[in-house]
Amino acid sequence: MKRAVFLDRDGTLNVERNYLSRPEDLVLLPGAGAALRRLQDANFLLFIVTNQSGIGRGYYTEADMHRVNERLGAELARDGVRFQKIYYAAEAPEQPSRGRKPSPQFLWDARDEFGLDLSRSYMVGDKMIDLECGWNAGVKASILVRTGYGTEVEQAASPNLSRAIVKDDLAATAAWILEQQE
Repeated sequence: MKRAVFLDRDGTLNVERNYLSRPEDLVLLPGAGAALRRLQDANFLLFIVTNQSGIGRGYYTEADMHRVNERLGAELARDGVRFQKIYYAAEAPEQPSRGRKPSPQFLWDARDEFGLDLSRSYMVGDKMIDLECGWNAGVKASILVRTGYGTEVEQAASPNLSRAIVKDDLAATAAWILEQQE
């Protein structure tokens, strides 16, 4: 069975912009491409799992989100990074949603579609809902990055945070994941 790293998008891969909807506003976080390439080279499949409530709220369209994702993919392709799939929940928080984090549904979908062993996989994000998504799916570890909202989440010190691994950024996260494989 294959293993994967599931990644939140905004605040984890790219600079957090309130309801990012324009490709030209996308800025990768420093070192993101190289970190993801290290994971990919170690035979981890890479997935994005993102809540995009701006669509459900009417702030931007699904087409806008796809254009941002295309730009993200093109930027990361410069480092040889390729995502297997991008899972997104377009619903606003108050709307019914099959996959909106913290639901583990998208991780289960990826497990079934790509033959993944979630117990050997990881979830990475900058919010508690990202960590909870991973825990709900049964991943090996959920990792909070201090980018995006991560530092605020860490300072709020939720009792559940004791279950998480906390790292400064994707580079430190990739290094930690790869150390676990040795």
